[in-house]
Amino acid sequence: MKRLTIAAATGASLSLAVATPTAGAVPSAATSITWGPCTDPSLVQGGAECGSLAVPLDRSKPYGRTIQLALARVRHKVPDSAYQGILLTVPNPLGGVGLTSPLLASRLPNGAGDAYDWVGFARRGLAPSVPALTCVPDYFGFNRPDYVTTTPSAERPWLDRVRGYADACASNDDQADLLAHMKTTDTASDMESIRIALGTDHLNLYSEAYGTYVAQVYATLFPSRVRRMVLDGSVDPRRVWYGAAAFDQDVPLERNLHIWFDWLASHDDVYHLGATRDAVHRVWNEQVSKVTSTPAAGAVGPDEWIDLFLFPAYTQDTFSLLGSVFSNFVNKGDDATLKALFTQFYQQPGNENTYAALLAEVCTDAPWPTNWRQWRADSNATNAQAPNTTWGNTWFNAPCLFWHAKPSKPVPIDGYGVQSALLIVETLDAVTPLEGSLEVRSRFPNSALISEPGGTTYSGTLRGNTCVDSKIAAYLTTGALPARKPGRQADVACAPLPLPNP
Repeated sequence: MKRLTIAAATGASLSLAVATPTAGAVPSAATSITWGPCTDPSLVQGGAECGSLAVPLDRSKPYGRTIQLALARVRHKVPDSAYQGILLTVPNPLGGVGLTSPLLASRLPNGAGDAYDWVGFARRGLAPSVPALTCVPDYFGFNRPDYVTTTPSAERPWLDRVRGYADACASNDDQADLLAHMKTTDTASDMESIRIALGTDHLNLYSEAYGTYVAQVYATLFPSRVRRMVLDGSVDPRRVWYGAAAFDQDVPLERNLHIWFDWLASHDDVYHLGATRDAVHRVWNEQVSKVTSTPAAGAVGPDEWIDLFLFPAYTQDTFSLLGSVFSNFVNKGDDATLKALFTQFYQQPGNENTYAALLAEVCTDAPWPTNWRQWRADSNATNAQAPNTTWGNTWFNAPCLFWHAKPSKPVPIDGYGVQSALLIVETLDAVTPLEGSLEVRSRFPNSALISEPGGTTYSGTLRGNTCVDSKIAAYLTTGALPARKPGRQADVACAPLPLPNP
């Protein structure tokens, strides 16, 4: 669970249980939404309108303190006779995506998106919803302790750091109150409040990556309210969250990093980093040692190096951009671009807010181990297979070890009451591995799964893959799903997008 700004980055390059709502329950009386002009330039350009909705902070106190959810809407463009209803885009906690996601409507082929009102929202705790969480604004600054810790004395700076972050998040009463109500069940209830405020009996849902878990929970709690739903890269509900977030991704990310090395080697005439995977890997290791000894541009050490150059393990969209940055650093000594790109990807405004809101959700959806010895043992075991990815991911999640808000118990995901669902996954997706989509398919009997064998990009739908995107468009237009095959397997396959050219 490492990447916070992946959507922005690819755009640039291109246990005490807390009460949860019962199935079908109305979370509280919802007020109406007053729509008006947007201020975000992309929403303005996309013809969206914006508004806000007051929802209870604490669902057990429906007439107590409220918070404000920021919403955006792109209205349908077809005659009312062809109108298909509200399509709510489910926020992806990993990327902070939410308010601008209704702009996905324009990416659907054959005008399929025009039949819906696309509505997005910034989930609670995430700006511009109010209040917005923030704990240590410069947490992703330079000169952090090395991720890889081999002794207890080397661990101490990071343990102090992550404990300090958790403490800072709960340092004032107002923020501590919000931390206690940041679970996925709270977001699902917010979605139900949005449905009520919009005056519709049903919602259609579009979700990506960690947002698919939010959609699963909503569909479990309010199954009769779901008309159609798309899940792009499903979180495995059995692994929430210590497994899914902290460890299940590490080995697949390491694998995908080596796939990028293969691609760089196949274009050695462009990048000059070696003509084989092993040769590129040797250059990689040399550079990690180099920046460990002397940080590039006085700032980019091993942590920053790993953070930046793991983007290709998440999406092929960054292969070329980061191939050029890697090559220019090795062959031309260009460390200024290295530093500038890290700053752009990790220190942009709102990044730490995204991180705080993400932790607030995953740290409280389910219990995490409270004994550091278990974290250490699991990290050392995984590190043996994934030395470039494990420890950075461990420390990313480690504030959950000291989190102040009490965890709940995960909702048992049950999709038997849902009319239909379309699942999509690239089979080498490292963020939401294939097994998660297979498990969700088994729990939603009225679903079908499209696989993209060999694809490594997460949340890759509506990015120009004609086979995948046309099937999503057909489903949203007619509700028809691909025929379901017996057993635990995908129902239809589409080739992933080809590897990019340099």
